[in-house]
Amino acid sequence: MSKKIVLTGGGTAGHVTPNLALIPCLKDAGYDIYYIGSINGIEKSLIEDYGIPYLAIETGKFRRYFDPKNFTDPFRVAKGFSQAHHFIHQWKPDIVFSKGGYVSVPVVQAAAACHVPSICHESDMTPGLANKLCTPFAVKVCCNFPETMQDLPAEKAVLTGTPIRAELFHGDAEKGRQICGFTKDKPVLMVIGGSLGAASVNKTVRDNLGALLQDFQVVHLCGKEKMDNLLLTTPGYKQFEYVQEDLCHLYAMADIVISRAGANAICELLALKKPNILVPLPTGRGDQKLNAGSFAQQGYSICVSDDDLPDVILEKVHELYENRQKYIDRMAESSQINSTKIIMGLIEEYSKK
Repeated sequence: MSKKIVLTGGGTAGHVTPNLALIPCLKDAGYDIYYIGSINGIEKSLIEDYGIPYLAIETGKFRRYFDPKNFTDPFRVAKGFSQAHHFIHQWKPDIVFSKGGYVSVPVVQAAAACHVPSICHESDMTPGLANKLCTPFAVKVCCNFPETMQDLPAEKAVLTGTPIRAELFHGDAEKGRQICGFTKDKPVLMVIGGSLGAASVNKTVRDNLGALLQDFQVVHLCGKEKMDNLLLTTPGYKQFEYVQEDLCHLYAMADIVISRAGANAICELLALKKPNILVPLPTGRGDQKLNAGSFAQQGYSICVSDDDLPDVILEKVHELYENRQKYIDRMAESSQINSTKIIMGLIEEYSKK
């Protein structure tokens, strides 16, 4: 008889992609998989190519500020709990794995009501509100940072890192050079701004492009509608709005990387052992700054603030490249690079016997 698992998490891609990374391993281990997500969330479109049944439930946002929806969303959450409870009671999964986001709260709570164990995963250094609400109902809470362990119940916290898509480990550096039209004569600097781009990072790189191209070839993932048409034919510089299938080859080709400090992005850099400069997003709840600070303290990254980036980019890029082996060695010592194996072990251990 096959084992059954429910995956949940959504609202942003960061709450979904680690689940996608687990799917091949879960299938290899013989699990039947179901995904519970929100009705209009990004998670539905992200998993539709995986051939996994999807159950959409009502969900609401847990706000810490006044909004008229605060009066209606509790009823949506209650309906979502009822929908998730009905399905879990009927399907009887062996375990639930939650990647966070508001849709996960009614799912994890419904699983507890049905005596089904749940494992949660927190990507950022400080647990988000959804995971705080889920933690009392979980058997284990996985995390990316040693510092996070202090904010979680000691008996539940496990330092795992984030599951990384297996295909990222199988890139071909030569194919990456062919895609970009690069040679082996100069090292490659890869710049990642995220799917929507990072305006300050894009501007800084382009303002300093002439100086950078003296010593590096630059592949620039600049974000949707962020291409600079005036630079399309610049030798040694290749722009993309976004790369999906060929990302593994670009990673394999890159000697050093400049990136924002989103949890999934930096865990990919860690797993692939890519020396990096992190430029945390200056807005939001501050999790990127904490993420970058932790990685810098552990010796995995150089952290540069958004405001300082224009003045120090050339200095920091050369510093990183000259000391790249030091960062590679530090990352190789990390316990967070075997995350998929560790999390699969927890899933197997806590699945209902």
